[in-house]
Amino acid sequence: MAHGAGGKATRRLVDGLFAPLLLDAGTHLTDAAQLEVDGSRIAVTTDGFVVTPVTFPGGSIGELAVNGTVNDLAVSGAQAVGMVVSFVLEAGLPASVLEAEVRAMAQAARVAGVPIVGGDTKVVEHGKTDQMYITTTGIGRVLPGVQLDAASVRTGDRVLLSGPIGDHGITILLARGELNLEAQLRSDTRSVFPLVKALIAAVGPDIRWMRDPTRGGVATSLNELALDCGLGIHLREEQIPVRDEVRGACELLGLDPLHIANEGQFLAVVSAEQADRALAALRATPGAEEATVIGEICAQPAAAVLVTTRYGGTRIVDMLVGDPLPRIC
Repeated sequence: MAHGAGGKATRRLVDGLFAPLLLDAGTHLTDAAQLEVDGSRIAVTTDGFVVTPVTFPGGSIGELAVNGTVNDLAVSGAQAVGMVVSFVLEAGLPASVLEAEVRAMAQAARVAGVPIVGGDTKVVEHGKTDQMYITTTGIGRVLPGVQLDAASVRTGDRVLLSGPIGDHGITILLARGELNLEAQLRSDTRSVFPLVKALIAAVGPDIRWMRDPTRGGVATSLNELALDCGLGIHLREEQIPVRDEVRGACELLGLDPLHIANEGQFLAVVSAEQADRALAALRATPGAEEATVIGEICAQPAAAVLVTTRYGGTRIVDMLVGDPLPRIC
């Protein structure tokens, strides 16, 4: 299960097996691949969704599948222009459950402004899947004026976060009913493209890198960046927005909010000179009022993420190890 958690085991699987055998040497792994077709730059991404339960406060698997794909394109500097969908359904799945998810998917696509242009359906024997699995592939148009590359990150650059972290992962955990905990918490699943678009319009050429911190959370996304650019990332804990409900659940369960999945937030690294302008543009966009600068790029510790705690101490935050919250997206 750890190989699907988005942390160290996932990276070893991708780097050790998939990338060497399937990709050309030197291919840089990002949330979406970019291709040039007849002089136009397009982005392509694909993602599988196996979340359980399929419905949860704030969303469902159908909505999540659309938003997750749109977001992978958005943080790659692209606007989604089309999507195809594949369903794997369990025999005996109530028609009402399937219809609800198809409707949720259609509504999310309308809100995100992306047409669903095709797909595929398979049915497997009862017990061979968990109600339904959904795979989506999105195609996007790369926006002009944006060059995102971990190699372009420089010391002094600022790390921006669009809003509170951990809502999705903890919502899914509580929705399973396995813990005697209650909280008024909802998944943050949404399209982040409007926020990314506002950021690009404000400081496009000064955006170095973006990522939506889904599986493995903020810590894993930033550790991947640190490894790719060879620099250090210094975060300030008191500046990282975390809701009280998320913080409380994490403290009770021994989890770090930085490792918890998000489905409606994104990280961006921008130049120090444009950080204030970038932050103002985000905060002026509905849904990003709590955006903040959470840290900066530094020379040391090289290829690692360091956090200054609320009490003045420091700690190294590694990638997610293991899988404390399986099947969250």
